[in-house]
Amino acid sequence: MSKRRIVVLGSGKIGRMVGFFMQTCGDYEVVMVDGDVSIAAEAAALAPGATSAVAKLDDAMHVKRVLEGAWAALSCAPFFCNPIIARACKDAGVHYLDLTEDVAVAKQVKELAQGAGTAFAPQCGLAPGFITIAGYDLARPLEPLHDLRLRVGALPRFPSNRLNYNMTWSTHGLINEYCNPCEAVEAGRFVTVPPLEQLEHLKIDGVTYEAFNTSGGVGTLAESLHGRVRNLNYKTMRFPGHCDHLKFLLHDLKFIDRREELCNIFDRAIPTTRQDQVVIFCSATGVMEGRFTERTYAKTVLHQEIGGSHWTAIQITTAAGICAVADMLAQGQLSSTGFIRMEDVGLDAFLGNRFGKYYA
Repeated sequence: MSKRRIVVLGSGKIGRMVGFFMQTCGDYEVVMVDGDVSIAAEAAALAPGATSAVAKLDDAMHVKRVLEGAWAALSCAPFFCNPIIARACKDAGVHYLDLTEDVAVAKQVKELAQGAGTAFAPQCGLAPGFITIAGYDLARPLEPLHDLRLRVGALPRFPSNRLNYNMTWSTHGLINEYCNPCEAVEAGRFVTVPPLEQLEHLKIDGVTYEAFNTSGGVGTLAESLHGRVRNLNYKTMRFPGHCDHLKFLLHDLKFIDRREELCNIFDRAIPTTRQDQVVIFCSATGVMEGRFTERTYAKTVLHQEIGGSHWTAIQITTAAGICAVADMLAQGQLSSTGFIRMEDVGLDAFLGNRFGKYYA
């Protein structure tokens, strides 16, 4: 049986892990694509047998060229490139998956999925992505369903600056989720709430975190559970004090109107780290077997060595999400046409997958 051709668009931190997972499992032929020839080549070198190609990811003609002969495209590109990539996939008859946390982009992808002969699965990384799968599984047996809380933190293990933070993923994506409105359900009504608000504190495995509204993490859950859940929200976890500093930067110093400038400052001044952790917490309350019940999922994933290389926790968790969904699609466990919500992905099947196992 011939291998399915996978095109990974974007060869940065997450794209490299995606390419490594898909190429080394033995069932796929991977092409690493980036606008920078050296970055694409470096990513391909990490996944023996993978090839590389160069394309401008915001140029439809470039994208269509690299999609020739592909079974699926896994977009690890900046969120603003994804509508172009998704349209090219529809025209080429190629399955489309992405990691976007941007609400507007996800809605555009959903519209493109209408009438498509292939599958369109946006938001299948960590948050949105796995957090949606886990949260929906917790909520499923509760009737009535009262509250569903989703919390995720991509954090350094050893923070040493005033933000208590190091850069572990896309700077543009980070600033985007700190600035854009957040979808939620409050008292049964679908609402949008401001980012960096509704601050709370929680303790997991003896460590205290703060959590606050950020955009995009809820995925399609608010829409799917609207009319059934009383309260639903997603918050990002950080070490205490982070939110207050972000408010100072974005609102007091007005960087919310100069996002690109803030991205440049973060890239210059906040060091990256390869010693990181991803902390996941979901809680659902409602009635189960006649009693008011709380169901909880909590997990911490650490950076680790896989296949002789060191990978960060955010690389592992984000890549495992999109790779598991692609793998389940190839195995016929998901619909091969139209829009795929993360709620359509069963938690047990996901955790049993060879990529999803990194969450198990």
